[in-house]
Amino acid sequence: MQEYELLKQKVAEVEEDVIKAQGGNKAAGTRVRKAMQDIKAAAQEVRVKILEARVD
Repeated sequence: MQEYELLKQKVAEVEEDVIKAQGGNKAAGTRVRKAMQDIKAAAQEVRVKILEARVD
């Protein structure tokens, strides 16, 4: 499922900034918060596709 692969990719991409944010880097924290919004939207797309597959 392409949507799930995109979700995994987004999570992997933000990992470095999460580590930096934990170390106190405020700019990295801002990037993480933005990325989490994108991840939330990607997760919703996965949910929609799963529901569509179940209905069909």
